[in-house]
Amino acid sequence: MADVSGADVPGTPALLRTPLFDRHLDAGAKLASFGGWEMPIEYAGAGVLAEHKTVREAVGVFDVSHLGKARVAGPGAAAFVNATLTNDLGRIRPGQAQYTLCCDESGGVVDDLIAYLYGDDDVFLVPNASNTAEVVRRLAATASPGLEVTSLHESYGVLAVQGPRAADVLAALGLPTEGEYMSFRDADWKGRPVIVCRSGYTGERGFELLPRWEHTVEVWDALLAAAAGVGGRACGLGARDTLRTEMGYPLHGQDLSLSISPVQARSGWAVGWSKERFWGRDALLAERAAGAARLLWGLKALDRGIPRPHMRVLDAAGADVGEVTSGTFSPSLRVGIGLALLDRSVAEGDEVGVDVRGRRSLMTVVRPPFVPSSPK
Repeated sequence: MADVSGADVPGTPALLRTPLFDRHLDAGAKLASFGGWEMPIEYAGAGVLAEHKTVREAVGVFDVSHLGKARVAGPGAAAFVNATLTNDLGRIRPGQAQYTLCCDESGGVVDDLIAYLYGDDDVFLVPNASNTAEVVRRLAATASPGLEVTSLHESYGVLAVQGPRAADVLAALGLPTEGEYMSFRDADWKGRPVIVCRSGYTGERGFELLPRWEHTVEVWDALLAAAAGVGGRACGLGARDTLRTEMGYPLHGQDLSLSISPVQARSGWAVGWSKERFWGRDALLAERAAGAARLLWGLKALDRGIPRPHMRVLDAAGADVGEVTSGTFSPSLRVGIGLALLDRSVAEGDEVGVDVRGRRSLMTVVRPPFVPSSPK
């Protein structure tokens, strides 16, 4: 994540900003470009390690309003989405959300996203920031007459409240906390509509709130005030990355991509294999039957090395067996951890070397998560 201090250089595309941009400036946030948006990576007086610890022990509040939002509405909307995206909407009922994938016909991943099922005729989608336009384009291009596919990217903010005290923060605002994991409901805060979903990207018990774009600042201020009372704070995308890596959650563009299929990334649980139709179905069924040539594994350092994306992974004989896709220093374990696409010859428990700037760092192949997740 590069610093964006040069974002105003002539000829450089302007970065988009969430409704909370001024709040981040006031809090002394270090800002960087992420998915075309100018986002907080960490805040003054805290930093990634402190913010990570806060989420694991109390509660953190994240601005992730750069995430996309879209709606598919009209007769048969849910059936149409089910025939395009990988997961099976038939597994859930209205009022539940589902992690799913948008693939191309080669089986590559255009994006991973969350589908909120309102009913047979209404599905709300939350794609990744930089992929929203492409997901909407693909859906709109194949939608049958009567279906409306609408980008709502700047109609809603997204605020993630994550950690053991997350429910206390929502309760302080009078927002619902009793829903089961991946359930959602339309709620109200001081006359302002807010979608509340029991979900997150940290491995902790938490919620994701979607207020209207114009109400996002007010909701953010109230959440931070409530969080401060239970030891919480605002957290940036730096901590979000270390938290998700400790869980082994994939990041699109690194651990999932057009060249990294759900089969390779061990995301087959998000594929409705028995469905008759979805984009990429034939290619993914063939790859699953043949066995993927490479699979996503976790790496845990045995020395002081920290794996980073694109570093080469070597076996004991020095042969190239893969590449790191995500890597960081684990604040919880105090060692380097990462995710890597490795040849099928590599197995859990193997010791491999990672080329860290010309030095061979020893690491163990493990199956994530690296730390236990909290009860859902």
